[in-house]
Amino acid sequence: MSATFDDLRVLKIAEEIADSIWKRAAHWDKFAREVVGVQLAKAADSIGANIAESFGRFHFGEKLQFLYFARGSLFETKHWLNRAQSRELMPLAEAQQHASQLTDLVRQLNTFANSLKNVRAGEQRSPKTLRELAADYTVDNWQNFPETLFADAELDWLNS
Repeated sequence: MSATFDDLRVLKIAEEIADSIWKRAAHWDKFAREVVGVQLAKAADSIGANIAESFGRFHFGEKLQFLYFARGSLFETKHWLNRAQSRELMPLAEAQQHASQLTDLVRQLNTFANSLKNVRAGEQRSPKTLRELAADYTVDNWQNFPETLFADAELDWLNS
């Protein structure tokens, strides 16, 4: 990844969404916070946490795995937003705004994951090792070669 951790656009967007959801859920009554708010806030925080963890991983497979975790948390967040809206804890317009932001974010996550896959595929196509091209080895005057290259007496030392 060429960006620095602090420059990750997908992470910044995830953090903005999580902070906005936190501010809303923090004002709900105790029952609503415990049943919906905690789950919603954890799911939203988990999106950014998994993007951040992905950035810290070395291997492409691990990076992708954490981006997929982030995407899963994103869909969990959408679920809890639906619950918050249907239970009248959040106005429809606000829930729709968050859902729209999450839809944009999932597209960016997918693009980010696909770019990692392309980088990985590029490295697999152009390995950083030097290989000698296969050469045709021929023997000139092969008719002049003796039928056996070594006499049995010359190879006796191998048996001792």
